[in-house]
Amino acid sequence: MATFLSSFLLPVALCAVALVLLLGLINMMRGGSPNRSQNLMRWRVILQFVAIIVTMLAVWALGR
Repeated sequence: MATFLSSFLLPVALCAVALVLLLGLINMMRGGSPNRSQNLMRWRVILQFVAIIVTMLAVWALGR
């Protein structure tokens, strides 16, 4: 379980956060829709929360 969290799920969560952040920056630089920027910001915050939870679970599982 610990290796699954730390070697698979954590990088996926971090890549998802980075991807949404990049999409938001691209949308902002191109002068895209403000509604899309808001949606991307919401998704980024949610994905950051998930990434933090996965990180804490991995740390907990590795410590056991």
